[in-house]
Amino acid sequence: MKFSLRLGSREPLTREKARVCFGINLGFPGSGSLMAGRLVGYPQVLMTISGILLSMLFGLRFIAWFLANWSRLQNPNGDPMANLHELWLQLRWALLGIALFAVAWLWGLVSGLMILAAAKKQST
Repeated sequence: MKFSLRLGSREPLTREKARVCFGINLGFPGSGSLMAGRLVGYPQVLMTISGILLSMLFGLRFIAWFLANWSRLQNPNGDPMANLHELWLQLRWALLGIALFAVAWLWGLVSGLMILAAAKKQST
């Protein structure tokens, strides 16, 4: 399988190709936009990759921290507000990555719908 970040051709899209671009945009936001020849695909791909990397890196770091501090966090004599604050400090970057990917996915959904609408307009 060949993977490229080159823009697709600027020729009018058929409905079938527009559907493929839409589906690919839902799977990996930005790649369908690039396939459709849209420049907006580059920032979408960058946001997608950034969100995935942030959530994976800091998510794994959070899991390791959580497992190491499990007994202390479950202590009934501990301060629950201090525990929540510490939990937030450890989890915020992973949540930022998830939010970044969610925004990229929504952006990919909207641009995919715009690709479908443009292909429908061109075919009529």
